[in-house]
Amino acid sequence: MTFVHDPLRTVSVLEPGGPGGCKRNHRVTVQETAETAGCLYAMNAGFFNTTTDGCLGNIVSDGRLVRDGRGVQNAQFGIRRDGTLVFGYLSQEDVLDQLNPFVQLVSGVIWLLRDGEININQSLKAECNKLVDREVFRDFVDLLSARTAVGHDAEGNLVLFHVDGQTNERGMDLWEVAEFLKKNGVINAINLDGGGSSSFVINGTLVSYPPDICKPDSRWRCARPVSTVLCVHQRRCQPANCNGHGKCVDGHCRCQDGWQGDACDSFVCHPAACGPHGVCTPGGCVCDAGWRGKSCSKKCLPGYYGVFCRQICICFNGASCNHVSGRCRCLPGFHGNFCQCLVEKMITLQTQQEDAHRDTLSPSEQTWLIITLALALFLLTRLTLHSHWVRRRWCSCSYSFSQLTLSDVS
Repeated sequence: MTFVHDPLRTVSVLEPGGPGGCKRNHRVTVQETAETAGCLYAMNAGFFNTTTDGCLGNIVSDGRLVRDGRGVQNAQFGIRRDGTLVFGYLSQEDVLDQLNPFVQLVSGVIWLLRDGEININQSLKAECNKLVDREVFRDFVDLLSARTAVGHDAEGNLVLFHVDGQTNERGMDLWEVAEFLKKNGVINAINLDGGGSSSFVINGTLVSYPPDICKPDSRWRCARPVSTVLCVHQRRCQPANCNGHGKCVDGHCRCQDGWQGDACDSFVCHPAACGPHGVCTPGGCVCDAGWRGKSCSKKCLPGYYGVFCRQICICFNGASCNHVSGRCRCLPGFHGNFCQCLVEKMITLQTQQEDAHRDTLSPSEQTWLIITLALALFLLTRLTLHSHWVRRRWCSCSYSFSQLTLSDVS
């Protein structure tokens, strides 16, 4: 048995070979996974499909949902974000809960101890037997074999249990495991993958006796490639970056000035921290109108002003507004509360420009005027000449008369 203090920061559920192992239907030995992750102690955890090698049940690894068991009715072990240890049955809604999500989760088979009492008979009636490769569920419980289990004691320590064995020859049945754990002060415990999968590693060294015969040399025993692994490692900060407000040292966040808490997620208000534009309160800095940020050192974003920078500026013609009062700052040539009016001088200038435009002809207009005048002069000249010609012709065609006397006619 191995007792683990502060499991929230020292225990992880690992995918086989590292992140992505379950997606690839990957299986490796506990020793390989433990070496990759730097585990101090490690043992096999969840079950796997013996045909496809795929991981089975629910799996959450360091806050990542690796596999959703869709409400599978089997015993579960998990650690929530607030450090709560969870043993027992979970609905799909419990697994996916985001108010206090799981940071570690793995599925087992058979809830061995429930509130300090042996719970095997109840588990046989309640649980799904699809995770174990046994036609008769009861045989899985009663046979002698190597076993692996996880539980907790009254002080909140996590308890890792491993016993060597050979299926049907030596080891423990689950009744014996439950009785042993109960006598040693374990309150809740579930059974994990055992038999030939059982492996226990300390500082990268396999310390258990593997039951599987090596291939091709049958003189030796070899560890079986398995699915997920329970890993005990050096204390880690949660989250690893201390929320960006501190540095992780030996598993503890050392917070920057103005921040406190295990994860440096609580702002501490000091009068000096709020600067000249805020007031210090137990809940943090309350900023004056026009200012924002944890220390009230930032002006409102452009286009906003006032308390909490929630009011929207209303200014026209490219004007900006004061981040405190919202008053518009007009560009040259505009005035009014919203810079919506042209200045009088600007209007006069515009009027003069329009008048000048009307009085001054453009080059194209001058050209057309000259052409028009030339045509008019040409037409007038032709008309005058034509009139003179008509008069002369009329005069040349007139008759002359002579005076005759009557005697001349006779």
